[in-house]
Amino acid sequence: MASSRPLTNVQQRDIDSILHPYTPLHKLKDQGPLVMGHAKGVYIYDTQGKEYIEGMAGLWCAGLGFGDEEMIEAATEQLRTLPYYHLFGGKGMEPAIELAEKLKEIAPVPISKVFYTSSGSEANDTQVKLAWYYNNALGRPKKKKIISRVKAYHGVTIMAASLTGLPYNHKGWDLPVEGILHTDCPHYYRFGQAGESEAEFVARLADSLRDMIEREGPDTIAAFIAEPVMGAGGVLVPPSGYFAAIEPILREHDILIIADEVINGFGRTGHWWGSQSVGMTPTTISAAKQLTSAYAPLGAVLVPEDIYQAYVDHSAQIGTFGHGFTYGGHPLGCALGVKAIEIYQRRNIVDYVRSLTPTFEARLKKVIDHPLVGEVRNSGLMGAVELVADKATKRSFDPKHGVGAQLARFLEGHGAILRAIGDSIAFCPPMIITEAELNELFNRFELALADTEELVSKNNLRAVN
Repeated sequence: MASSRPLTNVQQRDIDSILHPYTPLHKLKDQGPLVMGHAKGVYIYDTQGKEYIEGMAGLWCAGLGFGDEEMIEAATEQLRTLPYYHLFGGKGMEPAIELAEKLKEIAPVPISKVFYTSSGSEANDTQVKLAWYYNNALGRPKKKKIISRVKAYHGVTIMAASLTGLPYNHKGWDLPVEGILHTDCPHYYRFGQAGESEAEFVARLADSLRDMIEREGPDTIAAFIAEPVMGAGGVLVPPSGYFAAIEPILREHDILIIADEVINGFGRTGHWWGSQSVGMTPTTISAAKQLTSAYAPLGAVLVPEDIYQAYVDHSAQIGTFGHGFTYGGHPLGCALGVKAIEIYQRRNIVDYVRSLTPTFEARLKKVIDHPLVGEVRNSGLMGAVELVADKATKRSFDPKHGVGAQLARFLEGHGAILRAIGDSIAFCPPMIITEAELNELFNRFELALADTEELVSKNNLRAVN
């Protein structure tokens, strides 16, 4: 909601100094930024002392919540021992080695090597470069196109944003770049045709993918990239059998299958990896976010032995493997990654997420009959409530009304933070959340939902213009 009070000093300093990402910049001066001061567990507090339940784990990433003492100690010790070094020119560091070993141990498919980045965007950007490098190594210089999906989110670098299938990542940015294709989104609620079963929907999407490959030419397509459960597109869970239907088509044409596990990975969906939750068998994997529980920036690309050997052979011809980042494999990030995985394992975080999932699902389903709610969906402890103007027809609200954003602002007033993705409200709480805290999050959400219904009814926002 627009601020009814004069901006505080810290809010004004923020507006005067910071270009905010993913923010309606034209509204910021009037609404004012929400400036945070400190956090503990699943709670975060603004600089005025107001408490919020952080229902999005920040940006899908703070799986261990805030202020975990073991993570703080691990960071402190690493900063004392080796605050920075790099992996260029064959250099190594114990934290980078240990984390790579742990990632290989828990990976859902056999992995040989780990390449480090600073973020998920960099990891997915790297995936494209590696797919090109791999095909050049095999003497296939035309096999370079990448297939992504409508409503996918893969990051914000020029290449990662091109892979992303969301309009606001393309409009005004001269994206996507050439050679990036987008096949159908596997969201049955929105894209299933009248009278079409889920199985028929899956078969149609598989046929559409095959048609795209044949139309473009299989010898021109290097890779297919997918989030097992789509995150920033609205927490879209694919229908049963989706990956089983499309993977044989991809493998038939020697197209690499890249799993973007940046949001899904490390227990979020009730398995170590989202790919395990949806029956996906990737060739390579991108990881980030909960890799360190967001206590430091770090991303990773996991590759199998046969692909790594192609890199070795090609670098021998060129003279070096010419890719890397200054902060890729930063010792602080790697030490925190090691500690985070150790904590996930010791606390049986996968089992804990599974134990909370029935409560999470029950609270989502509780609102399904609300007049604003069209669909609820989840995989483990990530989910969404989709708001609609008309439940019977699934008609969405006119985007100019910003109904989802209004709900998110009402929710802040009730002391909780969720993310409005258009008119889908995403949930992704820290994985350490207790059942009582989870119920309180939903209690506050229901208050905001009631506020939103009052706003919609009062202003006749359901009307068709």
